[in-house]
Amino acid sequence: MGKESIRPAKIITGAIETPGDKSISHRYAMLAALAEGSSELRHFASAADCQSTLDCMRALGAEVKREKDTVRITGKGLRGLAGSRSALDAGNSGTTMRLLAGILAGQRFSSTLTGDASLRSRPMRRVVDPLRQMGAEIRAREDNFAPLEITGRALRAIDYPMPMASAQVKSSVLLAGLFAEGVTSVTEPARTRDHTELALEAFDAHVEKTGRTVRVSGMASSGRLEPRQLDIPGDISSAVFFIAAALLLPDSNLLIHNVGLNPTRTAVLDALASMGGLITILSPLVANGEITGQIAVRGSQLKGGIIEGPQIPLLIDELPMLAALGPFTEQGIEIRDAKELRVKESDRIAALAENLRRMGAHVDERPDGLRVEGRSTGRLHGAEIEPRGDHRIAMAFAVAGLAAQGTTVIRDAECAGVSYPEFYRELDRLAER
Repeated sequence: MGKESIRPAKIITGAIETPGDKSISHRYAMLAALAEGSSELRHFASAADCQSTLDCMRALGAEVKREKDTVRITGKGLRGLAGSRSALDAGNSGTTMRLLAGILAGQRFSSTLTGDASLRSRPMRRVVDPLRQMGAEIRAREDNFAPLEITGRALRAIDYPMPMASAQVKSSVLLAGLFAEGVTSVTEPARTRDHTELALEAFDAHVEKTGRTVRVSGMASSGRLEPRQLDIPGDISSAVFFIAAALLLPDSNLLIHNVGLNPTRTAVLDALASMGGLITILSPLVANGEITGQIAVRGSQLKGGIIEGPQIPLLIDELPMLAALGPFTEQGIEIRDAKELRVKESDRIAALAENLRRMGAHVDERPDGLRVEGRSTGRLHGAEIEPRGDHRIAMAFAVAGLAAQGTTVIRDAECAGVSYPEFYRELDRLAER
């Protein structure tokens, strides 16, 4: 297991462009494989998770060619995929497994979906249940965990009121809806990221949105998805670590180019701005429903605050970084209503509490969140960080280490490659010591 040493920094300065958005890359790759003809996806994510999706689509018969950050996929059509002789390996990617389950449920063959130890411990009943309502035949370990054995069936459209706010569940049902007769609808209890709806529209599926209900028309017996040439915005969930680093260190001045500014993803910018973060959005543009632009960040005095309720689904990937900012804010940060963090790549609530305490922070861990005391408790010190194989924990504490006293060591540091293989190199490039 490799380690990464993080030394304190004085400022963050310069410019950066983060890799392509993971969420969008996953969805474009899957839909390109279902389209008829050749699609070109530019600025495709460098994340290992998205490579898992490409590997799965290739195993299902799509032609996939990658050259640096450009991916060309020749799709086989909605009914043209073929069964894989071996299990489809989603690696560490919950997005790959949950979304692909929706696609495989409507095929004419059987498939097995598996992943690494972390993914095999994450709950899958949340997608299995609605897919079964659509007529899918799915077997899961303990009826909840991968491997998932999926026997493709003719699916029926359903109206699904989601018991929880989850973009992955919504997406799985909508993708299955492409293979169902009639119109499938999903109603969310709270707003989540809408990349699937926008991607479906970009590939020429018929989608309607009314409030928190999304409907997709089945295309199994007629219609086709059209191949596309698409540019993928930079990943705002990756940009957040650099934004946080620049906010933390006085006199920092950072410009992030070509970052995705989808309104279902920018709640983190609103949260940081409400705490006093000096963040400016420049030059927004819209393409295929997705907004891109530049983000300028300056060193700031952060107040802290409470994050709860409807904010949580829109901030779920950014909560580790926000929590790790807590000790550097005036009032501290409190996260509520975030029980979902317990079943991510790690138990993120426990991992945050453990590692913040290692650095000297005062933390109150709760079943659905945590309270991190502010800087009145004293400056953090360097420590050995155990990220539990979780990329977002590793990256969040690398940023915290920039403002701590002494050296911070990230164990199992390569786990950051799940989402951002170049992360440590880029962080070091921007940090002046």
